[in-house]
Amino acid sequence: MNRPERPERPKDEGTSNVSRIRQEYGESRPLPGYLLAMGTYAAVVGAVAAVGRRSGTRLPERFSLADTALVSVATHKLSRLLTKEAVTSPLRAPFTRYEEPAGHAELKESVRAHNAAQHAIGELLTCPFCIAVWAASGMTAGLVFAPRLTRLVSTALTAVAASDVLNLVYDKLKS
Repeated sequence: MNRPERPERPKDEGTSNVSRIRQEYGESRPLPGYLLAMGTYAAVVGAVAAVGRRSGTRLPERFSLADTALVSVATHKLSRLLTKEAVTSPLRAPFTRYEEPAGHAELKESVRAHNAAQHAIGELLTCPFCIAVWAASGMTAGLVFAPRLTRLVSTALTAVAASDVLNLVYDKLKS
């Protein structure tokens, strides 16, 4: 089978386009690392969808407001737990550097990067807004594949989030 021939382009044209784009955008940003993170996210979501299709798992017609609220609060707590809490710092340590405490049981860390991929992962692991997309996707998939377990985990995370709020209110009232 013959493939149609593509026109030859100079070997450095692609490289120069990438360099030009990086320079115009801002060379300090780890664009290749971000592409890797987005590609990984898309691959994981695609794999989950393929597993669901092969296993015959059907998507619900809709999610209840209660499940949406439960997963929303649980996603918030899970994203803070993964990106800020001291107890999960060993997960972030290969990609971050400890700076200082940042409030109640949270840490301030900076991204430690030797390459674009490590930088992008470091940003993902220190940004609760960024990791929330991954957490919400996992929790939502959990509602499809293992709803009872996901509701159990979501309820526990939501209870911890409520406890955090109550602890902060209690501390304020004591002052």
